[in-house]
Amino acid sequence: MHELPLTRELVLIGGGHSHALLLKRWGMSPLPGVRVTVINPGAVAAYSGMLPGFVAGHYERGELELDVIRLARFAGARAILGRAVGIDRVRRLIQIEGHPPVYYDFASIDIGITSAMPELEGFSEHGIAAKPLEAFAQSWDSYQDAVRARTMPRKMAVIGGGVAGAELAMAMAHRLRDIPEKEITLIDRGEIAKEMSPKTRHRMLQALADLNVTLRPQTEVTQIAEDGLHLSDGSEIASVFTLGAAGARPYKWLEETGLDLHEGFVTVSEHLQSSDPRIFAAGDCAYLSHAPRPKAGVYAVREAPVLYENLRAVLSKGLKSAHLRTYTPQKDYLKLISLGGQDALADKAGVRFSGPLMWRWKDHIDRKFMSKLKDLTPMKPPALPEHVADGLREEVEGKKPMCGACGAKVGGEILSRVLQDHPGPERPDVLHLDGDDAAILTHGDTWQVASVDHLRAFVEDPVLMTRITALHALGDIWAMGGAPQSALATVTLPKMTEPLQEAWLTEIMETARDTFEDAGAEIIGGHTAMGAEFSIGFTVTGLIGQPITLKGARAGDQLILTKPIGTGVMLAAEMEMKADGRDMVTTYASMSQSSGEASRILENAHAMTDVTGFGLAGHLLGMCRRSDVGAEIHLSKVPVLSGALELSKQGVRSTIFPANRAYAAEYEGPDSALSDLLFDPQTAGGLLAAVSPMRAEKCLTALREAGYEAAIIGEITEGPVSLRVLS
Repeated sequence: MHELPLTRELVLIGGGHSHALLLKRWGMSPLPGVRVTVINPGAVAAYSGMLPGFVAGHYERGELELDVIRLARFAGARAILGRAVGIDRVRRLIQIEGHPPVYYDFASIDIGITSAMPELEGFSEHGIAAKPLEAFAQSWDSYQDAVRARTMPRKMAVIGGGVAGAELAMAMAHRLRDIPEKEITLIDRGEIAKEMSPKTRHRMLQALADLNVTLRPQTEVTQIAEDGLHLSDGSEIASVFTLGAAGARPYKWLEETGLDLHEGFVTVSEHLQSSDPRIFAAGDCAYLSHAPRPKAGVYAVREAPVLYENLRAVLSKGLKSAHLRTYTPQKDYLKLISLGGQDALADKAGVRFSGPLMWRWKDHIDRKFMSKLKDLTPMKPPALPEHVADGLREEVEGKKPMCGACGAKVGGEILSRVLQDHPGPERPDVLHLDGDDAAILTHGDTWQVASVDHLRAFVEDPVLMTRITALHALGDIWAMGGAPQSALATVTLPKMTEPLQEAWLTEIMETARDTFEDAGAEIIGGHTAMGAEFSIGFTVTGLIGQPITLKGARAGDQLILTKPIGTGVMLAAEMEMKADGRDMVTTYASMSQSSGEASRILENAHAMTDVTGFGLAGHLLGMCRRSDVGAEIHLSKVPVLSGALELSKQGVRSTIFPANRAYAAEYEGPDSALSDLLFDPQTAGGLLAAVSPMRAEKCLTALREAGYEAAIIGEITEGPVSLRVLS
């Protein structure tokens, strides 16, 4: 099938409800020629409607979380985990913390609102905000455990007496209903639940009283301390768990965009367009100038289809020709308020109902909304034509899609057969050591290491892909104890227009320069081309004194591994949309960690290699073969990436796994999901070093202090060549 070029960039700033629903729609019906990017601070976005139910113990954390990475994969979009901090509307660039600016043709903002709570003295040290969920959930779980263990006082406070704060206070009271003598105080500088109608407010106040929540209206908090809150009148409220649910306001950086704002919120028209027609906005961060409404998630949900259609229209027709749909918000909406237990209050147009039936109704609505965004079945590829070459149908339909990164490499046995008759270098200044990935070039008394690595893209973000590939290539230099010197880049871009070529290459080269400069090397040139898919590679050189090679391991040496294994399984699972977003963040962080400091710590290793395409077992056996020794490792001591073992138990494997398993012929050990990870191809994996037993513990301590998840996993034994694996 002819690959269509990319011609437009759509950037979604924020992972709010509107954008989450838009990504789902986009995955079901993408617009050819558009590359979509979603920018969000974390891998997950919490659905606020289920937050009180989580606090009360009715839901597990995963039930109210939207996996942004998985949604992006379904939509064919790239996910950038970072915080947007500005928009350059002249150059059309989104500015992101810790990431090069991202170019856009059209953009949409759905970042919700933030809180003024951190500005309250002492809040950052002694308070906890209801969002983001990650920190709040961990703090709440820890506090509950401490209360039940009687190691913490049972005194809590919620700052913010609106509906959200009241729901959270009631949820906390319900969760700890079996704990006697607990104190929960709900505080507001105005009246409690003042935004509700009188009768609805009366019912909420009654529910708060039934749960023994103390109300403190007309109360100003001036400072938060470890054991309580200081008030403006000089009095104090005891609290060791202080939750902030007040001070909602727009993000400050929106003021610097030059967009028309209303009280800090982005003013949008009936088409959800801002004053800049290339920028749309939805959700709580937007102000509907044609029909002002209070902040509520229901509007974000109803805005999603209009936003989707209008963005498709301008992306396909252009600004002048696009016919845009009008968003008309309903005048009132159903309010379903949690009352702590599995009890809820429903209010619409002055009609009120409460009780367990209302809770079941709310639970049904919330679960139905979440199921839309969690039930993501990958779209099937187009069917093959009726007549194809012999063997093509079996190759395409009988196998899962080929993995990227090291999972796409050629197997070790094939390489061995192809290279076995190679006569080797004839130049006296080229020392190619059998089994080592890097060659040594001699220039008088100077020794230079040279190597190359090239990877198919396994992640849609060119920035993340570039950093990981650069560190992967440098691994060969560091594995020999070398100091990186120079790099040549080879970039193949997918077909795209010239403006997009410039935007992509700017992100790629800025990242490459930063990565190599941090390693002490310099990019000295490269080559670019366009092809069917994005790929990137680097030819690298380094300088060494006495090289560390595969040959040199001695019986008794301790085996140190500097990073956890499992990247191949994690990348395969992510491609199949089976991986958890948080686990993928951990995986990307591991691959993005430089091995430069680890190489310096291990400079006295007897033998060393980087663990990459052949997996831990394959690379360790390579060391054994070159050193004519055996090895023994303990599975329980091998560090494994979060999520990798569970996915391995589910049968997730990289496409190169069978070849790696066959290549490790000298393996002696168990056959299990954990042992299978020994044959998992690693991308930008850690260093594996054979270290004198006298130095091993000291090296391990230094590695851990430097931030590596390192471990001593076994030792070198006397020959013959073998790999014995113990549980």
